Amino acid sequence: MAAADERNGTTKYNSSKVQPVAHPLAEESSEIASNIAYHAIYTPHFSPLKFDPEQAFYATAESVRDYLIQRWNETYLHFHKVDPKQTYYLSMEYLQGRALTNAIGNLGITDAYADALKKFGHELEEIVEQEKDAALGNGGLGRLASCFLDSMATLNLPAWGYGLRYRYGLFKQRISKEGQEEVAEDWLEKFSPWEIVRHDKVYPIRFFGHVEVSPTGCRNWAGGEIIQALAYDVPIPGYKTKNTISLRLWEAKASAEDFNLFQFNDGQYESAGQLHSKAQQICAVLYPGDATENGKILRLKQQFFLCSASMQDIIARFKERRDGKGALQWTEFPSKVAVQLNDTHPTLAIPELMRLLMDDEGLGWDEAWDVTTRTIAYTNHTVLPEALEKWPQDIMRKLLPRHMEIVEEIDKRFREMICSSRKDMEGKLPKIRILDDSNPQKPVVRMANLCVASSHTVNGVAQLHSDILKSELFADYVSIWPQKFQNKTNGITPRRWLSFCSPELSNIITKWLKTDGWVTNLDLLTGLRQFAGNEELHSEWALAKMANKRRLAQYVLQMTGVTIDPNSLFDIQVKRIHEYKRQLLNILGVVYRYKKLKEMNTEERQKIVPRTVMIGGKAFATYTNAKRIVKLVNDVGAVVNSDPEVNNYLKVVFIPNYNVSVAEMLIPGSELSQHISTAGMEASGTSNMKFSLNGCLIIGTLDGANVEIREEIGEENFFLFGAKADEVPSLRTERENGLFKPDPRFEEAKQFIRSGAFGSYDYNPLLDSLEGNSGYGRGDYFLVGHDFPSYIEAQSKVDEAYKDKKRWLKMSILSTAGSGKFSSDRTISQYAKEIWDIEACPVP
Repeated sequence: MAAADERNGTTKYNSSKVQPVAHPLAEESSEIASNIAYHAIYTPHFSPLKFDPEQAFYATAESVRDYLIQRWNETYLHFHKVDPKQTYYLSMEYLQGRALTNAIGNLGITDAYADALKKFGHELEEIVEQEKDAALGNGGLGRLASCFLDSMATLNLPAWGYGLRYRYGLFKQRISKEGQEEVAEDWLEKFSPWEIVRHDKVYPIRFFGHVEVSPTGCRNWAGGEIIQALAYDVPIPGYKTKNTISLRLWEAKASAEDFNLFQFNDGQYESAGQLHSKAQQICAVLYPGDATENGKILRLKQQFFLCSASMQDIIARFKERRDGKGALQWTEFPSKVAVQLNDTHPTLAIPELMRLLMDDEGLGWDEAWDVTTRTIAYTNHTVLPEALEKWPQDIMRKLLPRHMEIVEEIDKRFREMICSSRKDMEGKLPKIRILDDSNPQKPVVRMANLCVASSHTVNGVAQLHSDILKSELFADYVSIWPQKFQNKTNGITPRRWLSFCSPELSNIITKWLKTDGWVTNLDLLTGLRQFAGNEELHSEWALAKMANKRRLAQYVLQMTGVTIDPNSLFDIQVKRIHEYKRQLLNILGVVYRYKKLKEMNTEERQKIVPRTVMIGGKAFATYTNAKRIVKLVNDVGAVVNSDPEVNNYLKVVFIPNYNVSVAEMLIPGSELSQHISTAGMEASGTSNMKFSLNGCLIIGTLDGANVEIREEIGEENFFLFGAKADEVPSLRTERENGLFKPDPRFEEAKQFIRSGAFGSYDYNPLLDSLEGNSGYGRGDYFLVGHDFPSYIEAQSKVDEAYKDKKRWLKMSILSTAGSGKFSSDRTISQYAKEIWDIEACPVP
């Protein structure tokens, strides 16, 4: 039993009650406790005198890891024996979140672990809180990748993830009087108990250098600098299945030979370890600033490092599996390997696979091209021009000379194909070719075009987004390859995003459906529709939502010092801060609401629905307007929350350092969620699915997956406003022509900010972006002004609905009941059948 140490107030491990015995496959609580005790003593990371929650977390995680390693090894061996076709998912981001709750939940041993920890005087909830989120991602792209891995494992698919092991990730967000401050994330400050370093998986990654041509005409990349890629594996367990797959993260390192001892002893300390320093930079930070040439080179280095290490590893695996099976047939490669590029960041996998096949394996161009194009598929995640990567040709030629040659050859052959077989499209070539030379001073490589030209399948991530890709962004390619384009509407894992993060609501769903089968078959949620008006379900549902709201209120108080009322309407918008996501529209609406409250008398205010507005998300460090929005939200909150006249009716809270663990607290406690991007600009969104699944109602535009969510849950259960995607271009044109007449309420809200009501900070540059008819940083490109009146009216409908508790609860239940389509299990099943051509391979 754990005992209190009187002298220093810490908990000290007392071995007399729980014997430290290794039980790596323990499922019963006393054996689990013994295994935790064993790790506390024999896998020590701290001095032996105390067993505080932090020490208990690491010992607990390592005892869970024992269990996972057994299943991991069985999965590896089974896949090796059966030799199925396998998928490799390449992504620059994975937002994994905490692993402990998810692992013991998927393994079905949560209660046993809770009981085991009680033997040491610890509560599971307290231990879980000790884990830091892995800082491997930024937003929806990375969280999607993590949901996909969970579904791949749960569906027993032979699939693996590849990413980078960032030392500091994006950044940790702090909020001060100046607004957002970025500090380095400390998730690896101690260590991660989940990862296992694979010292036998090391690959050389070359940068710079030159191309040598042999007398026979063979080309070879030589010289430059070589960094080593070392593999760290993180286990991903499936839900109620033995299959446990891998997320393989690459770390960059230099070898001992690269340390110049002579220079060091000569006092040239920095020069002596120059390559070690360069290696550390590669995996230091996610998306380093790329305004400078050095920044661009580092980003491109990161992307190539991920692609080269992963493709070398995939080829090595293919060869291992072919050992003893006769001559190596490279034509078999696409029937054993599927590679999925998660957005354009891993595009360099295409020329790298070509290079490895031609230069290392001796294939000719045509054979290598056939293998590559049958292997690689591409997911597009954006129609935003700034996110469709374009790399300067001179930088790519300098850093990756052989790859630039290959890209030039792909471009040349693409142009020849168009000229010979599609003469009608010759005029379109400047727009659709891979190399863009339209500005001779700044020629670039268009990565999205390279992906489309080189992949066997291109998919969007929501029906509206895929339609826009086909009708606008990639319309010319569709006329060349109509069969190449598909839609795969995104999804989320029901395990993390309902079953584990909202146990009260999950238990109610299981009780009313008389099965917990919905956790792996989310379509079963439609069974709730027949009970949507049931008063008994209403009271249970309301109690579960209130428990989540109280938990959230406690969290908000702890993190921000602001007291919020769980009886108020909890209205939440959490996502990356970006002008197209329109947090500015949200806060302008709040400013307008505050001004109206100030103008009311006491009796009028008492008729108002009290509301707590929470906004959270990170603004990219160099994105000035996004950072101004963060500052404005905080300034509005400071004034509103301290105003005794209205703070019983309105509170405004900025939630700092938004991440997966924060989302797991916010989403179950939310009642209204804002998904209000300018129509046609959000590819899909996945937080909208998480909120909807948790019985939270959405106020939103017809954008991304909102369109499909509204169809599934019923139009009457969705608060719709704003322009439609097909109206946006003409509205922008009208604006440019000076035809826009702003709503007086919109002008009133802006003027109130300009009046200094929220402090002395100069918000004119931010508000100026909403002014004028056109011009950079002006002209309201994201149509905040156009959509403001319909937004305010939709918010009035929200208030009206919330006053009728019975109606609101019914809408909430129907929201959950209609969320079945948005399971990542469904999404991944479709990828497996329609893009990857892989089948389940369950461990017996």
